[in-house]
Amino acid sequence: MEQEERKPVSEKTAYQRMARLCSMKECCSFDIRQKLQRMQLADDAANKIVTLLLKQKYIDDSRFTRSFISDKLRFSKWGKTKIVFTLRQKQIPQETIDQAFQMFPDEVLLQSLKPLLEKKLKSVKGKSGYEKRTKVIRFALSRGFSMPDILECLGEMPEEN
Repeated sequence: MEQEERKPVSEKTAYQRMARLCSMKECCSFDIRQKLQRMQLADDAANKIVTLLLKQKYIDDSRFTRSFISDKLRFSKWGKTKIVFTLRQKQIPQETIDQAFQMFPDEVLLQSLKPLLEKKLKSVKGKSGYEKRTKVIRFALSRGFSMPDILECLGEMPEEN
């Protein structure tokens, strides 16, 4: 089945759609550029729209970054590594990421790790305690937690066989 041809969107309509989107949820400039690209808007028109949205405070990458970190910590139970990786994919400058993380103390960054490990330890199957631990460590690493933090947290937990 062929993809149907979309009609080109006018610059004004594209701006209105992006302004409405940004007023409903936090967006970063990269996401907006992607959406404008999918609307087949010329690069200079897309740049003009993004600049206008930035000027009018619809888009604020540092505000987006703080919100993103908060959401991923609270709801997705991600670790710092995975959050940073995802923000870098969205082309957020490292300086902005570092500034945003200063608002989150280490306790907040790690508060979801222990319950996550406890829950996973109960559900994971393995022939030995070592195999179970390995699977849990791999799981926690995939969630973006650092190896020292994972090992420290596992060390505080009672051994199971």
